[in-house]
Amino acid sequence: MRIFTAFAALLTGALCATSALAAPEDFVTGPLIEAYGAVAPVDNQMPIPEGTVFRVVFDVSTPADVGTLNRNLVSAARFLNMNVAAGVPAEDIHLAIVVHGGAVEDVSTGSHYTPGVEPANADLVATLLAHDVKIYVCGQSAAYHDVGVEDLLPGVTMALSAMTAHALLQQDGYTLNPF
Repeated sequence: MRIFTAFAALLTGALCATSALAAPEDFVTGPLIEAYGAVAPVDNQMPIPEGTVFRVVFDVSTPADVGTLNRNLVSAARFLNMNVAAGVPAEDIHLAIVVHGGAVEDVSTGSHYTPGVEPANADLVATLLAHDVKIYVCGQSAAYHDVGVEDLLPGVTMALSAMTAHALLQQDGYTLNPF
């Protein structure tokens, strides 16, 4: 009888584990941002309380390969999509992105990044900004990479430093989303 109980528990665990898996075709964009931030449906066992308001900052320092989207910028779109799909009103999700290190070039204009080439992240950045995501660039990293305010994609804001931006955002109630 113990063997049967153990086998039943193992089988139940295996079936439950496989039902949580999603194949690439299960990931879809939307409902808020249709072009970016694909998510999969999840049997969520950690409910989001009604009335939840998110104030989250993403820290982005790893640059994308030339011509590709910055994965961490896409994560901000995914955060919006998955939480709106889970029932959180879009107006209750406040996101900020602090960009530093080599990633400053991912939010720079084509004339600075690669002359004559539209930056790969330009539409993604514009889409995030259109959904009230604030994007701040570390002025210290920008100076190191010879990126001036005039080199930033429209709507991206230069901060004194990433450290300063994080400190100010934390004072405004933002929490850091670890990757």
